[in-house]
Amino acid sequence: MTVESTAARKPRRSAGTKSTAGKTTTARKSPSTDPQLVQLLTPEGERVKNAEYDEYVAGITPDELRGLYRDMVLTRRFDAEATSLQRQGELGLWASLLGQEAAQIGSGRATREDDYVFPTYREHGVAWCRGVDPTNLLGMFRGVNNGGWDPNSNNFHLYTIVIGSQTLHATGYAMGVAKDGADSAVIAYFGDGASSQGDVAESFTFSAVYNAPVVFFCQNNQWAISEPTEKQTRVPLYQRAQGYGFPGVRVDGNDVLACLAVTKWALERARRGEGPTLVEAYTYRMGAHTTSDDPTKYRADEEREAWEAKDPILRLRRYLEASNHADEGFFAELEAESEALGKRVREAVRAMPDPDHFAIFENVYADGHALVDEERAQFAAYQASFADEGGN
Repeated sequence: MTVESTAARKPRRSAGTKSTAGKTTTARKSPSTDPQLVQLLTPEGERVKNAEYDEYVAGITPDELRGLYRDMVLTRRFDAEATSLQRQGELGLWASLLGQEAAQIGSGRATREDDYVFPTYREHGVAWCRGVDPTNLLGMFRGVNNGGWDPNSNNFHLYTIVIGSQTLHATGYAMGVAKDGADSAVIAYFGDGASSQGDVAESFTFSAVYNAPVVFFCQNNQWAISEPTEKQTRVPLYQRAQGYGFPGVRVDGNDVLACLAVTKWALERARRGEGPTLVEAYTYRMGAHTTSDDPTKYRADEEREAWEAKDPILRLRRYLEASNHADEGFFAELEAESEALGKRVREAVRAMPDPDHFAIFENVYADGHALVDEERAQFAAYQASFADEGGN
């Protein structure tokens, strides 16, 4: 597997063909030019100037650029391995980030160690930036734990399955940070689908009223499972911030430099006590919503292929090569590191011990409960029945 392999791993359907639901899928057009879209690297890998945000990446070194590329490549390799493991029955489910690497790595690398991150369940690249071992992300999806890492060790909260609720947690935490007088900031990740949740609206209200130091980072990957963004909003998502009284910015979510710069700006603004910001990273989910989803039922191939041409990893590679910041030796070494990571992840997942089957009965009540005791006994008898059958 090459380090730049993308959604081409799955079979393709011709665009405009009918889905099993009897409907014809059509390609949706994205604006070719958007004056409100912050972009520092074009899809062709050309550096473009931006008077407002250039200063936030002005001092970036070739080594740091190679680091961003390495982050994206290894994150994609980990994600691909996790998808394969699910297909092999080693994971119950997996939510892929394929295509969203620049949004996650750029924003993740903009955070400081003392900042606190509240993810949803797709922020594998942000977890990588926060120093969470990627194998720890897989326990929940294998069903052997409820998270797999200590949130306080990396200031990276556990994955949140309930859509949008982590924005409330982030807002409350940020309000506490402000009351403590700390100069750290909080960042909450969610998707375009979650932006329609009431929890997110409440978070916007509270953060604005209390001037909370929080950045709301929305990865607009165009599809809330099978629901396109035009079924959720009449205006670009970043403009929703206006109604709450704080800034909103739309950034090219496939441009790692732009995501880095805009997130740095928003986090610094929060640390100065200037309140919340909504960042809409305009990107695309190249794969399925999760491994239980079939995107060929609701979107056309032309749309996905148009976004594959804007691939975030290929974009940065073109810039590195054109600027003579990386040679073939670097890419070859990274390819080997990528394969080693895939092997380590695969071996770690298969070596995960099964959880204690009776742990689910612990900590239900502080002082115990007769009903829980009864259920535990029934479950013990059920488990014992398998041993009896094996003996016969």
